[in-house]
Amino acid sequence: MDANLETSYKPEPVKEFFKSRPFWKAVLSIILGGVGGFLIYHFVGCKTNACAAAGNPYVTIITGSILGFLMTCSACFKLK
Repeated sequence: MDANLETSYKPEPVKEFFKSRPFWKAVLSIILGGVGGFLIYHFVGCKTNACAAAGNPYVTIITGSILGFLMTCSACFKLK
């Protein structure tokens, strides 16, 4: 068999990105932030729904997810 016919397999850049540590660090921080936001809603949230942030579970989950991402992944994705 000719050595020129052998090619090495290179994963696609998208597959490499989904397997990378910064991607999974970001995903985990978003999930944990959302869980933290729900816990804030459940244990601290307003019972009268007068509070804009803690009165709605969707708002607290989204806010917690964003804050979790920003707190842990500020340097995850470096611009080249």
